[in-house]
Amino acid sequence: MEIIHTSVLLNECLSYLSPDGENYGDSPLMIDSTLGEGGHSEAFLSKYKNLKIIGIDADPVIQARAKERLSIFGERIQFFSGWFDDFYENYSNEKEQPSLILFDLGISLFHYEKSGRGFSFRMNEPLDMRLSANAEISASDLIQTMKENELADMIYMFGEERYSRRIAHAIVEARHSAKIENAKNLADIIYRAVPAQYRHGAIHPATKTFQALRIAVNKELERLPRVLDSAFKVLKIGGKLGVITFHSLEDRIVKVHFKNLAKKCVCPSEQAVCACGGCKRADLLTRKPVSPTLEEIQRNAPSRSARLRVVQKVRESVL
Repeated sequence: MEIIHTSVLLNECLSYLSPDGENYGDSPLMIDSTLGEGGHSEAFLSKYKNLKIIGIDADPVIQARAKERLSIFGERIQFFSGWFDDFYENYSNEKEQPSLILFDLGISLFHYEKSGRGFSFRMNEPLDMRLSANAEISASDLIQTMKENELADMIYMFGEERYSRRIAHAIVEARHSAKIENAKNLADIIYRAVPAQYRHGAIHPATKTFQALRIAVNKELERLPRVLDSAFKVLKIGGKLGVITFHSLEDRIVKVHFKNLAKKCVCPSEQAVCACGGCKRADLLTRKPVSPTLEEIQRNAPSRSARLRVVQKVRESVL
């Protein structure tokens, strides 16, 4: 099977999330919350011979590829098809607690190159961008139905695009003539909307708008705080939780969440007396985010924006 995607920060994940020590027992459980083509899971199963993994992915197409790739590991790997926040919210206390949890929040290169869903502004494909067929609306639906100010706000907030107003206006003007259903067509509209000097920058002028649409369609930033909380709750004491992010919006959410887990008191600021016991819930294993090496960036350019943060659970939440 041809592998399309190269897993980022692989050695760093294997090191920071190693299941070594008395906390993990003879056959620890890891949950790969964003399985993709299975690169991280393959590396962990190969290196740690007693490890078991549950692999989660919202996209059954890419999960089928991972199943084929990981079939050599037999019953050591199990699969869940669906959104990771649904998985953790419904994870029964009666089930085995995971010792390791990993999230890789990047979109697989497979989706850009092979999915046919319009993730890439280079592709002449339907403007869909749904990771799961069960998602409510497509990118084309958003483009066609959002008001101009709402569209501009979405592009600015989720894409951090400084020309969001100009881009939103151009999209609204274009959709008066015909429905925007093709990724390449949308990219061309954006290209014409921005100033000439912006068209020839380090990245294509449609990059940030496409990021914003993908985030909105799949509710990525809406799911993230919720899943960080529910995943930490099911994690075994002494277990480790790692998250790889790819842009500042995600990283900010993870940074703040992990910082709060490491606080000694988590009571609301308006509460006069501490009720949480004044004990931190986690240790920060990465005081600063771990970045890829220059060698990895040269070998795999999309890794350049990856950041890994890891915490180790020391206490259950009491509030």
